[in-house]
Amino acid sequence: MVFITRIEHFNAAHKLYNPSWNREQNEIVYGKCANENWHGHNFELHVTLKGNPDPDTGFVFDVKKLSIIVKEHIIDKLDHKNLNVDVDFMKDKICSIENLVLAIWNQLAPHLPGNVKLHCLKLYETPRIYVEYFGENSSR
Repeated sequence: MVFITRIEHFNAAHKLYNPSWNREQNEIVYGKCANENWHGHNFELHVTLKGNPDPDTGFVFDVKKLSIIVKEHIIDKLDHKNLNVDVDFMKDKICSIENLVLAIWNQLAPHLPGNVKLHCLKLYETPRIYVEYFGENSSR
C-alpha cells in the first residue's frame, strides 16, 4: 500500500458559537473566536490517498486529477467564504476545525474513484493547530 498526499490551501472566515447558548456562555467557552464580527484563517488541507501503483502509470492516483477534484468539491466551496453563512455543508454545525474536517471528508470521499481510498485529511487552521481524520471505519 502506498500513500500519496496533495496539499491545497483556502482562506475562510468563521466564528465559534453554540446558538443554544447565550453570548456570555459562548465567550466563556470560545473566547475571541466567538467574536460577533467573525475572524479568519489561512487553512492548509492535506489530502492523503492510499492504494497500489497502477502498473501502466506508476501512480496511485494522478495528483493533478486529485487537485481538480479537491478544487471543485472543496476549495471552490470554502475559499474566501464565511463558513457559518456561505457553506451549505456546514449549515447548522458549530464551525470548529473538527466539524469542518468531518464535513470535508463527507464531501470529498464520494468523488474519488474506486481504485483509491481516502486515507487521511489533515487540516491546519494555524501553523500550530491542526486536526487529522482517518474516517469512521479506520483502523489506520
